[in-house]
Amino acid sequence: MTDELQEYIEEHISEEPAHLAKLYRHTQLTRLYPRMCSGHIQGRMLKMLTQMISPMRVLELGTFTGYSALCMAEGMPDGAELHTIELDDEYADDIRSFFEAAPCGGKITLHIGDALELTRQLPGPWNMVFIDANKRQYSEYYEAVLPLVPSGGYIIADNTLWSGKVTEDCHDAQTDAIRRFNDLVAADPRVEKVILPLRDGMTIIRKL
Repeated sequence: MTDELQEYIEEHISEEPAHLAKLYRHTQLTRLYPRMCSGHIQGRMLKMLTQMISPMRVLELGTFTGYSALCMAEGMPDGAELHTIELDDEYADDIRSFFEAAPCGGKITLHIGDALELTRQLPGPWNMVFIDANKRQYSEYYEAVLPLVPSGGYIIADNTLWSGKVTEDCHDAQTDAIRRFNDLVAADPRVEKVILPLRDGMTIIRKL
């Protein structure tokens, strides 16, 4: 994906809402690793996927600055709820302030703590789960949430191509964990799955 191609795509898809553009800019200015923020293209994809799935209950593992949560909330039906989990408590007030200012922010509940631990505490079912937390624990997240997703529900996992490192001779802990997760999902007869080469890779998983 070149900068020119990304700019072309952004010019030919639905406009980024003003509150999300403001949040994206805030992320670029104030956070380490701002690339972790979903951004315009992936955000519009998440919103549209959520509209198609029409989930009443969504669980997100890994809030970061809240951009992806707001995109999913935008696509959720009235009366739906989204629970998002973030490990770093330093930015909790900042995240909540953006949720409170957004049109669909009232659908979102922020939880601070370990994603795997809180996943086991929060009651299901979840019609849709978005996994974007600690890459080393993707397989553990998957096994924890799958029993809480009903037949026909979806799990979406971000960063599953990991900047292309999954096909390279690269063996750091995060890359090996993403490969392990991809192999686990590929071999799982309980689900159907597809990897989209969008941004850093996004796997869409439907429970049979």
